Amino acid sequence: MSTDRVSCFVSFVVRFDSRAETRSIQGSGGVRRLVMVLRSFAGWIPCGLVAVLAMVGSASTAEVVDSGSKDDVTEAGATLGAVRLGEDGRRFVNVRTGKRFIAWGFNYDHDDAGRLIEDYWDEAWPTIVEDFGEMKTLGANVVRVHLQTARFMKTPDEVDAKALEQLARLVELAEKTGLYLDITGLGCYHKKDVPAWYDALDEAGRWRVQTRFWEAVAKTCAANDAVFCYDLMNEPILPGKNKETDWLAGEFGGKHFVQRISLDLAGRTREEVARAWVDTLVGAIRKHDPDTLVTVGVIPWAHVFPNAKPLFYSKEVGRNLDFVSVHFYPKKGEVDKALAALAVYDVGKPIVIEECFPLACGMEDFDAFVDGSRKLADGYVGFYWGKTIEEYEGKTNDMAAAIMAAWLRYFVAKGPEILDERP
Repeated sequence: MSTDRVSCFVSFVVRFDSRAETRSIQGSGGVRRLVMVLRSFAGWIPCGLVAVLAMVGSASTAEVVDSGSKDDVTEAGATLGAVRLGEDGRRFVNVRTGKRFIAWGFNYDHDDAGRLIEDYWDEAWPTIVEDFGEMKTLGANVVRVHLQTARFMKTPDEVDAKALEQLARLVELAEKTGLYLDITGLGCYHKKDVPAWYDALDEAGRWRVQTRFWEAVAKTCAANDAVFCYDLMNEPILPGKNKETDWLAGEFGGKHFVQRISLDLAGRTREEVARAWVDTLVGAIRKHDPDTLVTVGVIPWAHVFPNAKPLFYSKEVGRNLDFVSVHFYPKKGEVDKALAALAVYDVGKPIVIEECFPLACGMEDFDAFVDGSRKLADGYVGFYWGKTIEEYEGKTNDMAAAIMAAWLRYFVAKGPEILDERP
């Protein structure tokens, strides 16, 4: 499951007007904290007051990042330190502070029209700056972005230099804002944008393109502490006994989130194919970036089939993956089932629930899932698409808006509890 499975609930985006007079406000960090506190109590504070403060916070945040003010950037970015595995390999540690790191953040990949981030990160860059500031204000420390193969590979052998420049700019923005990036690659979400030459390649040719993609991305991002991890591909799958003809699996909301890494096992086991693919791409990354964590976000098949075992995180396949990434949408009244499925992925590595949302349950069940999973999980990544709590709450008789407002308010309130350092 992925972002549009949630965002199809919502129509967006109406953005705050960053008025010229608000740009003179100094010290955005204090404004961010004030806005976050007020949002936690917004039910008791006039909505207009909260909205005004939110507008000030968004504008001042954008000014900090755009101006390059040394003092303000230091306030936002000084807390970053590289995130690596702890000595026991079971948790994350900030190497600068020595403290445990828990990921708490958002998937961020498209706008209200369904455009993916590369479709608008040139002409609408100020919007991305504003959104990153808002996500920081809401209490996030991680933002997951989804990069599309077609936007980075011009031909099987040529990487788009302009796309790499924008990626470097995005990493710099994250660093200045005080956010880590989960960089998920090799997306083919819009089938119409996938080049014919890419679809025509055989397995070996396709893997070579994917190798070049990750070499270029890793070379661009290496040595930057703002990069939390590289996620090789969103929800890769393998064929069964029968040969497949399409690299992309089913469509959802106009997007293809699930992708095959092979069309034909050709006498190999699924484990052999998955291991070869993972090792090939991790090897490409390690040529340029020996340290940044690597993972792959998977569908938790144990949540669908009770006896299913991890494939990508099996001993045979996952030796070069640093931590587990799974995508969970607990169902109403089935929290225990979701927790049992999550336990299958306890393989001695940190677990990040890289996609989660109360899509099929209420907030009470969702909170029970979060609380029940905390002994296993080292991070949770929900969803944000550039709309504030106040904007959602300003829409009357709109169930989708009410769900999103409740989710964001929960995120703000739950964050301090999640991020409180645990032994």
